[in-house]
Amino acid sequence: MIPANVEQLFDVTADPQAKQRLLGGQSNHARCPYCGYQGRLATPVVYHDNEKELLLTFFPPELGLPVNEQERMIGPLIKQVMDRLPAERRKGYLLKPQANLTYESMIETILGKDGVTPEMIKSQQDRAQFIERLMQVTSKDVRSELIKQNTAIIDEQFFALFSRIAQSAMNSGQEQMARVLIDIQTQLLEETDYGRELKESVAELEAAQHELQDAGQGLTREKLLDFVLASKTDGRLRAYVSLARPGMDYVFFQTLSERIEASSGDEKARLERIREKLLGYVADMDKQLEARYKQAQEFVEALLNEADIEQAVTANLDKFTQDAVEIAQQMLRAAAEKNEYERMGKLQKMIQVLQAASAPPEIGIIEQLIQLPDSASVEKALNENPDLLTQGLLDTLTGLATQMESQPDNPEAQAMGEKLSGIYKIALKASMKKNLG
Repeated sequence: MIPANVEQLFDVTADPQAKQRLLGGQSNHARCPYCGYQGRLATPVVYHDNEKELLLTFFPPELGLPVNEQERMIGPLIKQVMDRLPAERRKGYLLKPQANLTYESMIETILGKDGVTPEMIKSQQDRAQFIERLMQVTSKDVRSELIKQNTAIIDEQFFALFSRIAQSAMNSGQEQMARVLIDIQTQLLEETDYGRELKESVAELEAAQHELQDAGQGLTREKLLDFVLASKTDGRLRAYVSLARPGMDYVFFQTLSERIEASSGDEKARLERIREKLLGYVADMDKQLEARYKQAQEFVEALLNEADIEQAVTANLDKFTQDAVEIAQQMLRAAAEKNEYERMGKLQKMIQVLQAASAPPEIGIIEQLIQLPDSASVEKALNENPDLLTQGLLDTLTGLATQMESQPDNPEAQAMGEKLSGIYKIALKASMKKNLG
């Protein structure tokens, strides 16, 4: 017997995360820790998406069951889909489930509704197979030849996929694979057109970042415009747009237009070309930001539809981006303005879970120590749990006490500062005792 996550009904309408579990291979896949075999489990699947009017079924042919038996097994799953939908959302497609002869055809249908064509899928598969071939080769010269033969697929999508694979290897502790991937990446950056362009872009981004940081508080729109106009490459222009987009507003472009009008000849033509490029880069970036925010908003909304918001957020902590956190905070402010109390409550719980997850572990320990009734209880708790006595705990206690004591006009803060100072002294004493054995 081996553990495996078996799931037959993927109802995206009721559970938005179901789609990712299906496409990401998180369900119906097994790996045997004894023999090493891993692969997809042969299990019937029903996929439903009311918004896209999709009701798909797949029955593994290797099970060899007759049609009536297949219908008997899949019928209850379809009934679950029907029962979950309110009457006004039940449409004709529910009466005609699309049967798929292969698992791959079902995945292609799902992705096709998202605008992902079979050609795009094959292109991604070709890139993944090429990366696998590069990893199997140990000779740098052989890799160079492979790179020359496959330059057509070494593009932005290729490097994005490569980055995800490398990040996954590092996160899972596969150090040897990570080292191999780093060597391959270095070679790709040096030997491909897109790699050299990417390497140059990173260098330009770092240079632009240093200039903006050096300007510090003295960075104005006029100063930013001076930096932009002094750029020698398009890469540097793109770098300024990515780092200082908020500063490139109407006033910024108005100032640029005034400089263009005040110039003439070749200089005027140069400035006009820069303005045209800047407008294009800004438009592209705004589209990317809009797409990211839309994705983050859909993610947060999907979690808000869950019955247990705390459990849903905890289960999806790794999917929260900074965009998603900002969206949640914006939604909370909007809900407060509209007096949407139920929505406010869910968003507040979401943010509380996120804050607790991002807080250092020492904060949780200190919160527990504060709840103890007296100094003797604190001393007893620390002596019974010597592993808690870390330098991080002592530093956090000192920082919090100082922060509280710096508010002389706040009696509550002063009282908390005194309590934290008392806990610090007890912790310091216990730490010294622990170190002395």
